[in-house]
Amino acid sequence: MHRNKALGQPSSQFQIDAAGWAVGAQHVPSPNFDARAEGTEIALLVIHNISLPPSQFGGPYIADLFLNKLDYDADPYFDQLRPLRVSAHFLIRRDGTVLQFVSAHDRAWHAGVSSFCGQERCNDFSIGIELEGTDFDAFADAQYTALAALTVALKAAYPLMHVTGHEDIAPGRKTDPGPFFDWAEYQARYRVQQKQANIGEAAPDLAFRLM
Repeated sequence: MHRNKALGQPSSQFQIDAAGWAVGAQHVPSPNFDARAEGTEIALLVIHNISLPPSQFGGPYIADLFLNKLDYDADPYFDQLRPLRVSAHFLIRRDGTVLQFVSAHDRAWHAGVSSFCGQERCNDFSIGIELEGTDFDAFADAQYTALAALTVALKAAYPLMHVTGHEDIAPGRKTDPGPFFDWAEYQARYRVQQKQANIGEAAPDLAFRLM
């Protein structure tokens, strides 16, 4: 645990606390969530990408969207976002900084109309992680490092069984994280960090991107 780290600074280690918040991430609570149904098993991790405006990185707009504070007049693209009320559990910025908007115990509004292995409404049983990026650009090394570390922590806290992309649970409607997301790199880094953390050996391991 790194409780002495400044919030918002990139961290290579995370721990999920009793309330479902990640120590090591910046906590920015969103109003866009609701409770999961009692007894729901959180079994799926969904990887997304997002940039606002499209293909522009580093601004406040992603967080503002998840907080219902977006200035819709700041860019012409934002006008179409006015009716949206969305969120993800986590956002990983290009420098590896991790922001958390919704407790992993709760249901964030990230997947929309979706289905995984015949089970619909993926928001009900999944955790959503947004990577700041696009379908047309390589993701940053720091993002893979943070994503792997966060995945290890989430796997230690929840009965996660599968990791997949938004494009896989909403085919034809969504395309993220897209062709530039390196699934093999993500999985390899997860395995290394899982071994270093010495957790997960007694539980079934994650299956990556089951189609």
